[in-house]
Amino acid sequence: MTAWITQYLEAQKRAVDSLNPTELAAVIATVKSAWQGDRQIFAIGNGGSASNASHFAVDLGKGSSDALSRRFRVMSLTDNVAWLTALGNDYSYDTIFSRQLANYARKDDVLIAASVSGNSPNLVKAFEWAQANGLSTIALVGAKRGRLVEIASQVIVVDDTHYGRVEDVHMHILHLICYAFMEQSESVNDSV
Repeated sequence: MTAWITQYLEAQKRAVDSLNPTELAAVIATVKSAWQGDRQIFAIGNGGSASNASHFAVDLGKGSSDALSRRFRVMSLTDNVAWLTALGNDYSYDTIFSRQLANYARKDDVLIAASVSGNSPNLVKAFEWAQANGLSTIALVGAKRGRLVEIASQVIVVDDTHYGRVEDVHMHILHLICYAFMEQSESVNDSV
């Protein structure tokens, strides 16, 4: 067991080390621009990535907002189970996010998705809708990359295909975005 744990942790470190700080800084700049423009930020994902989307909305909406002169407008589209199941049942599971975006999203808003495969049909449809309606899109994916890489405005690839490791690194990224505002609030507030 100890050997397996050591190998797992080494693989996790390699996955984190595959991140590109320049790409991460560009994503933070997009989120900052949305905050400066009082734009809505949406987060989506499936399964563990849905949990990451919810966690991100909490941290950005509370923790990051508490450090700034104005609050973030952020929403996880994974949280309203009644609405998700109504959309999935009455239309299609593939449209559970794009149909919510049709209600809430406006041009220049930001859509962030986490997906290990990058191919989830409901995420792809949401990104296609977002692209057609002038939203900025950020895809966090694993090494398989998938369709999201082809249609996203910005992409962060975690160089691993293990679902647990990639989801963990996606949460690293989402925390990093939030803590950039919590721990660098003076420079953010001064630039508004």
